[in-house]
Amino acid sequence: MNSNRTLAAPRRTIGDFDCSGEDLERDFVARTACWSHTERVLLTYDQAAHDYELPATEGKRGDPRWPAFARRHGFPVEHPVQWEVEALEPDELRRLVLDAVDPYIDREVLARHTARQEAQRRALASFVRGWDAAGGASS
Repeated sequence: MNSNRTLAAPRRTIGDFDCSGEDLERDFVARTACWSHTERVLLTYDQAAHDYELPATEGKRGDPRWPAFARRHGFPVEHPVQWEVEALEPDELRRLVLDAVDPYIDREVLARHTARQEAQRRALASFVRGWDAAGGASS
């Protein structure tokens, strides 16, 4: 199982399907030495237009990246469009994100951190109960 220190998997990205979102991925790869490429989990054109039938909104007029983006994806250059990831239902967005990262979760590390977090919660609750009993908290 991969740990969070393993860089073999590409960086997963989530964002609007537009020229800015696509360029953000290119820029990240260009500016870092962490990953050689990214993999868009959300939002792809197929997800936006076909799978979820999300409404297109007007794109950013005057964005110098738009013409190349439009040509790459077969959109009319004179009518910028974009799709917003937040147009997805929140539960579906959560499911898609969790499905994308699930194969890379180290279950042993997660279990250790979850147990530690629960122990810290119990210790804090015990401290607060003792504080209240000693008259340290005011209502």
